[in-house]
Amino acid sequence: MSEFTGYKYEDLDIGMSHETVHVITEDDIQRFAQVSGDFNPLHMSDDFAAKTIFGKRIAHGALTASYISGILGNNLPGPGAIFIGLSMRFKRPVHIGDEVIVRAEVSEKKERGNRVTLKVDCTVDGKRVITGEAEVVAPRRES
Repeated sequence: MSEFTGYKYEDLDIGMSHETVHVITEDDIQRFAQVSGDFNPLHMSDDFAAKTIFGKRIAHGALTASYISGILGNNLPGPGAIFIGLSMRFKRPVHIGDEVIVRAEVSEKKERGNRVTLKVDCTVDGKRVITGEAEVVAPRRES
């Protein structure tokens, strides 16, 4: 991990963005099920999932969404940011082996409370799988 200290509220500009890329693995699904307690057979059983509208297992939506949290806490704004809200829609399923591109872009700043709104989305093969908005409190520079 780098020693990047992130952005302070004053350093953020509308349109600033950050992207990360993640490939969903079998291990990700297993570990997320353990941590979350979500063992829905749609995620865990090939036989069960084959009989659903998806035809095969899908990743937990919350697993894919958690990559948004990674950007907010590590990159934009980064360390010290307080994640206070997320509104999102799941548009398409994500499968094991899919490469997910996660993007957050500063869309609004509110001076009061150092609040920053970011447009967020996750895509697979150029198609949106999650869209939404995240709200954070960004740290200020020390006086």
